[in-house]
Amino acid sequence: MHIFEPDIARPRTTVVAPEAQRSGKSARKIVARSQLALWDESERGHDSLATILAQNAIRAQDLLPIRHGRMAASPWTYFRGAAAVMAADLGSAPNTGIGVQLCGDAHVLNFGLWATPERNLSFDLRDFDETLPGPFEWDVKRLAASIVVLARENGVSEERADAATVTAVSAYRDKMHDYASTPEIDIWYDRIDVGRLLEYFAPDTARRAEKIIETKAQRRTSRGASRKLTETVDGRRRIREDPPFRTHVGNTQVELVTEVVAGYSTSVPDHIWSLLSRYQASDVVRQVVGVGSVGMRVYLALLEEHRTGDPFFLQIKQAGSSVYESCVEPSRYSNHGERVVQGQRMIQSATDMFVGWTTVGDMDFYVRQFRDMKVIPDGATIGPYLAEFASACGEVLARAHARSGDANAISEYLGRSDKAVLALSTFARRYADQNERDHAQLVAAIANGSVPSAPGW
Repeated sequence: MHIFEPDIARPRTTVVAPEAQRSGKSARKIVARSQLALWDESERGHDSLATILAQNAIRAQDLLPIRHGRMAASPWTYFRGAAAVMAADLGSAPNTGIGVQLCGDAHVLNFGLWATPERNLSFDLRDFDETLPGPFEWDVKRLAASIVVLARENGVSEERADAATVTAVSAYRDKMHDYASTPEIDIWYDRIDVGRLLEYFAPDTARRAEKIIETKAQRRTSRGASRKLTETVDGRRRIREDPPFRTHVGNTQVELVTEVVAGYSTSVPDHIWSLLSRYQASDVVRQVVGVGSVGMRVYLALLEEHRTGDPFFLQIKQAGSSVYESCVEPSRYSNHGERVVQGQRMIQSATDMFVGWTTVGDMDFYVRQFRDMKVIPDGATIGPYLAEFASACGEVLARAHARSGDANAISEYLGRSDKAVLALSTFARRYADQNERDHAQLVAAIANGSVPSAPGW
């Protein structure tokens, strides 16, 4: 049942025009807050394994066994790779029609620290491959479910998982309530820097985390990547291979990457291209990254500055249609790389200044800086502090949605009671159970030989 109907002819600067936005109170008549808890597997309208395999058509076929192997490793890795499954599930039920620019994959480990253009660390969403306008609650549901799935993966008790989910959704609700009376310009300037992030934790934990963050941020730069990923061969710096996860490409793919970089120049401001023109491409490899992205063409390009030889890395990634496009209107952008970049700019408080896009043949790509001081958490690290981390994620998601949607409508719909919060927590547990069943289906298909698999890591 599709209620959300974004207007693709609207001005490019808005997701939903204020006069077209459904009010929070009227949305409750469409989806009562108690209905946010509902999940009925019999009404999902698709087979999870078929949905996963349908995504393989546009991917590099030789990498598909790695994708399946990574997804089969655990219910958590399955959840990371199964955004299409959850999108189909969310799209099968009524929605509020209160629109925002969806992240599309707002799971708890898709929040992290990375550098703003001013080289300050900001805590924000970090993955936008599935971004598209859609109902706000879809992102909230994916975040809530991910907390439970991650908690189970890391031995966190069900009680603490529930508490973390309630904390995340409460933080989202409370922050959205604040944004409902905040001037728009202040919402757009709002961000969580390292100092604000550490305030979520106890003082001792914050001090330890600060040291770890500082060390990792210093290492996760192009220079740090060069020390780790390159070697000198015949007097030239080359990216070190790690087959099949990082391999040098043939002449055809080198030509493709050359075309991508050349076409990308038209999507970045002149001053950025002027800077990049001071570098020359030195080497390129194909990468296997993430879980859901495995099989998409992803390249790592090493550039070296003409004058000093200073290394700089760009990541070039194929972009397909968002998994939500079968549930709402298709993207207004003809290039899915542009869809990703424009969605990222709408959602983030500050975006990497090197992001851009292009098309080569029938494939869309987006380009971004590689390892721009990114500090990405892992489940084992945040497990003991899941509620605190989840609270920060809830606030960041609220800010992302308030930038593109109607904060007052969302706040009015959620209200000030715990009705929506508890309903979403219940949904999270139910969907985590469904995720485990779907993961088991993939594992069984691999075991009987119907789906190929290879070691994923």
